[in-house]
Formats: sequence, structure tokens, C-alpha cells
Amino acid sequence: MSFNELAHQYIDGEWLTGSGSWDIIDFNPYNGEKLCSVTVATAAEVDRAYRAAERAQPEWAAAGPYERRSVLEKAGLLIGERFDEIVEMIIDELGATRFRAGYEVRAAQDFLREAAEQALGPAARLLPAAAEGKENRLYRLPVGVVGVISAFNFPFLVTMKTVAPALALGNAAVVKPHQNAPVAGGALVANIFEDAGLPAGLLNVLVTDSAEIGDSFIRHPVPKVISFTGSDRVGRHVAATAAGLFKRTILELSGNSALVVLDDAGIDQAVEAAVHSRFMFQGQVSMAANRILVDRSVHAEFTRLFTAQVAALRTGDPRDPDVRIGPVISGFQADALTALVEEALAQGATAPVRGRTRGNLVEPTVLTGLPEDSPLLRQEIFGPVALLVPFSGDDEAVRLVNDTPYGLSGAVHTAELERGVRFARRIESGMFHVNDSTVQDDPKAAFGGEKMSGLGRLNGDAAVDAFTTWQWMSVQHGRTHFPF
Repeated sequence: MSFNELAHQYIDGEWLTGSGSWDIIDFNPYNGEKLCSVTVATAAEVDRAYRAAERAQPEWAAAGPYERRSVLEKAGLLIGERFDEIVEMIIDELGATRFRAGYEVRAAQDFLREAAEQALGPAARLLPAAAEGKENRLYRLPVGVVGVISAFNFPFLVTMKTVAPALALGNAAVVKPHQNAPVAGGALVANIFEDAGLPAGLLNVLVTDSAEIGDSFIRHPVPKVISFTGSDRVGRHVAATAAGLFKRTILELSGNSALVVLDDAGIDQAVEAAVHSRFMFQGQVSMAANRILVDRSVHAEFTRLFTAQVAALRTGDPRDPDVRIGPVISGFQADALTALVEEALAQGATAPVRGRTRGNLVEPTVLTGLPEDSPLLRQEIFGPVALLVPFSGDDEAVRLVNDTPYGLSGAVHTAELERGVRFARRIESGMFHVNDSTVQDDPKAAFGGEKMSGLGRLNGDAAVDAFTTWQWMSVQHGRTHFPF
């Protein structure tokens, strides 16, 4: 499939042109090439998509787990068959390197396999009852329709890891992909499920913007759950709007993760993990290690090795196999990162590695010496800028890690694994890893953050909880008496 073939709305099994008066232009962030344009959907199409999902969902839920599993398995096979084609589209649309694009597609396959298993998971429980002759049954039911607002940085994966379990558990879904990834985050997913035999109406994709539809995607009466991935600023609005309508929200929001190097850490491994944690996909990852905290006893050695590796990272064409840093998603983002570095230097920081900005190409920068009250240490940095921070002892490290409004991911490196576990348990974060990268995802492990990094969890059992609800049914055998 080409970008132009997929540049449409997908509603009730049909590929349609939006009825809005303007187009979203999808550009290659590396070379500025126009990939396609999509006429935006309006609030009328939001209603049409949700109503189609509402009509289709009961029959899909009644079809049973084996039929649902069959569709998910077929979708997984199709991704395998189209692996190279999908990778090429992700490279073009996102400026991802081939390694990074391949990682995303393989992860999506893993999540589809997990969702196929979830389709056959336990659907009911039988519980004891206090009253004689009574049994208590708990039925796990689909919530109905899920609204999905996806992100640009891992759009194929983020959409798939939400849509796949929702469908597996008997729901329908309506997806609003990010404007910078309308194909990878929306149309491509719909195309795969359509070819896998998913009945019409169960998955719908709306390419649009809040400037066109306002809050209608969230406020519409049909969806019972809104799953949003993006910034905490927008997430706060999503949460407030949905809560007023008693809708459940799953919010995967911003991060300000820290990778911590204790005094006994293996320095070589810690350096490699830090480079990966900060610079994967140009640092445009909510789990990325914004802050790299290093014990003063090993700070000089770590800094020497880390800056050498960062300085050697090649920035340029993501199709070049020697390139590790491709473009950031837009010129706006490139300018914002440049301004951030200049602000840090004005605050007294130094830059042992100072990258240049050339169009959307932002070379890696390493900053040291920021004052402890610098706001840069408490905010998300969505790009290839690393902050090195020294500390003295585990207690100070814990304080510094927690000194942020966010709590998504993190990592600690130490020669003593249980010391790392004790350290991790003191951190206010939804995810934390010992002797590894801060950037982790696993189909079975609960994924999500604390504080301003979000609400709820995805993956594994957490996804089942997110997209189902419980119904308690009691059954009385024989006659009962009702005293007054």
C-alpha cells in the first residue's frame, strides 16, 4: 500500500474522504517530501464512526473468543508478510532509523500475540456466598467502545497495543492518530485488520484535529473508555473532560526519567544503557532518560566514556545504516530543543558535547553543571539532549530522582542486584529497571506511570482490566426468605 492509498478516513469498513474544509499534510521529516494529504474529518464523522462501532460491537462480543482470536492471529501473520513494507513507511513518516522502525514492528507483533491469548482468558468467576443455597458469579464483560488517541513517536505500536486487546476482549474501537503519523498510527492498522477479516465498524480511524472537532471525540456518548497517549498538558484536559461524563481514562503521559549509576556499577554497561536510554529515536520517547545521575566517585570516568560515545553518534539520513540519530518530527520541535540548550547554557551549564541544529536534524548535546533548581531538571525533554547530574550516596540519588512531577520510568545500575531492587522500591515511578535501559515495554508487564505521567495501565492483565468491566450476578437455588 502507498501513502496516497491510505490517506483517507476509515469508517464502518469504508475508505472515505473527510468532509472538512482543510487538509492535514503528512511530510517526511528528514527531507520535507510530501507523503500524502488527508482531508480532515468533522464532528459529523466522529459521530458516524462511533455509531458504527456501537452497532458492530454486540455481535463481535457474541461471536466468541475463538473467532476473535482468529482475526488477531491473521493480523499478526499479515504484519510478518508486510514487515519490510511497514518498516519503510515508518522510516518515511517518522524519520526513524531502520533499527528503530524494525523494533516497533516486531513489538507490535508481540502485542498482537498477547492479545490473541487474552481473547481466550477467563471470562467469569464463581465465588462463595454467605447465604445458604446462593452462588455468586462475576462476569467479565467488554466495556463496549473504546476511543483511542495515539501518539506520533511509536504510532504503529501505541495504536496496536491499545486496539488489539480491546478487540480481543470483545470491544470496538475508534482511533484518532496523531497528525504527524496518520498512516502508521491509523490507516495502516485499519488496513491490516481489514485484510485480516475484522468485520466492518469494529475499527474506525479518524484523521482530524481538535481545531476541527473540538472535544467531540472525548465527549461523544458512545465511548466508555478513552485511551490517550501524549503530553501531560493535553492529558489533563482529556482526564477532566472524560471524568465529567463518567468515562474511564487510560492516560500514558509525559516522563522525566532518570538513569542512576551507583558507585559500584559496571561503567561500560551503564554508559551503553545511558546512550540507548537517552538517544533512542532521537530522544523522542516518554521513557527516555532525560537525567543521568552518576555517583561522584565514578562521575569523571562515566562522563569521559559517555561523552565520547555520544560525540560519535552520527546524525543524518535515517536510511543510512551508519546513522543513529535521524530528524526530530518537526521544525517546531527542532527550534524548541535549540532554545532549551541555549537556556541551559545561560543558566550556567556547560556542554562537553554541543550538537548543531540543521533543519530537523538536531545533533546530540550533553549538558553538565545545571543548578539544582533549574526547571530543565523537572521537565520532559523530547529530543537528543542529555543532562548529567552528580550525587553523593544512594539517599541523595533517591531524592533527586523523585524531585520531579513525573514518574514514568527509570533505571539504576549497580553490581549488587538486591541493592538495585531496594533503590528501585524507593522511587515514585510506575516502572523502574535494574541494570538495564529506561526504555522498556513488554506485552505482559503493566505499563504506565505515577504522578503526572498518567493514570491506569496497559499490557497483560492491566489491559484486560482497562477494557472490561465486572458484572456481579447472584443465583439463588431454592426458596429464600425476606425478613422485615
